[in-house]
Amino acid sequence: MQNTSVSNSENSPKLLDQVRAKIRLKHYSIRTEQAYTEWIKRYILHFGKRHPRDLGASEVGLF
Repeated sequence: MQNTSVSNSENSPKLLDQVRAKIRLKHYSIRTEQAYTEWIKRYILHFGKRHPRDLGASEVGLF
């Protein structure tokens, strides 16, 4: 018998997709969207690919 339930994380959009959707909702320019998503990528990579929800104010200060 197959498990037909799918976890919430598989259905929810990825972080950068959520950021892009919010930026587009606010009608920001494409260059602003690109800059924000690049900074987010750098931030995530700086801390070893940890999700930003697991990071706090101290990590922002270190970055």
